[in-house]
Amino acid sequence: MDAILPVLPPSIRDVIAALPEEVRQRVEEIRIRENRPLEVVTAEGTGFVATGGRWRTHAERSYVPNREDCTKLLNLISQHSLYALEEELRRGYVTVDGGHRIGLAGKVVVENGKVKHLRDVTGFNIRLARQVKGTGKPLIPYVFRPDRVENVLIVSPPQCGKTTLLRDLARIASAGEWGVKPRKVGIVDERSEIAGCLRGVPQHDVGPRTDVLDACPKAEGMMMMIRSMSPEILVVDEIGRKEDSEAVYEAVFAGVNLFVTAHGRSLDEICRRPGLTALIREGVFTRVVLLSRRLRPGTIEGIYDSSLKRMDRERSVRAR
Repeated sequence: MDAILPVLPPSIRDVIAALPEEVRQRVEEIRIRENRPLEVVTAEGTGFVATGGRWRTHAERSYVPNREDCTKLLNLISQHSLYALEEELRRGYVTVDGGHRIGLAGKVVVENGKVKHLRDVTGFNIRLARQVKGTGKPLIPYVFRPDRVENVLIVSPPQCGKTTLLRDLARIASAGEWGVKPRKVGIVDERSEIAGCLRGVPQHDVGPRTDVLDACPKAEGMMMMIRSMSPEILVVDEIGRKEDSEAVYEAVFAGVNLFVTAHGRSLDEICRRPGLTALIREGVFTRVVLLSRRLRPGTIEGIYDSSLKRMDRERSVRAR
């Protein structure tokens, strides 16, 4: 939270800074929308914030950001140079110090059928990045074998800890923690969320043997990483398109192991997604991990083998 406060305009900064400490520590998102109540999202749910940091479950008398607030926020994010944000405005998000990501919403400018950039930005979603080291430790017996590494697919709905777990598995593999043999890791970070790079430098600890392609399309980036950096493990977030699947096959045929994630509420849902069906059917992923927020973000609901047979029932019960 302290890293985010400097990019907020003073009026909003004061409101957020005044939140009770127990709320501030649980904040996952700060949603700022012009002429609509200031919203804060925590693991327990959403609420609105009034002047003085008063936390409300309803929008009445909450602080309402105005045009000046939004303009100041955009200036602070861009360091008063919107030209410097040209690529970010096209992608719809900005990564700031600490690896935190700010999603943007506004008027989309389209040229030749493609998004050129955003203008009249009036919506901001500040997603606080928190690295939680050790989240991958329960998976070590299932993923890291003495003679090999399993190909891992992590599945969950949004905001259930997929990227946090993926990041930690990459770090464990790269650092060689808890008896794991260290390996070369390559991260293709299309949305700058895994490593949280700022000017090419990871803001999260992704391990000493890890190379990152930041803001690079996944399918193209996987091939670039294999050709240029010869990773033993390739790490990619949120696959699902046809070109992603083709790149996964290429990586597997090149002898590279994969740690990847995909959106889905269940294994059945994942199996019906056109871009993933063949990968699942052919057993490309030898470990499939299903996450939820049932107990907390990152709750492991099950670990499955390539045939989707559950492996962790007894271990899972004891871990919880």
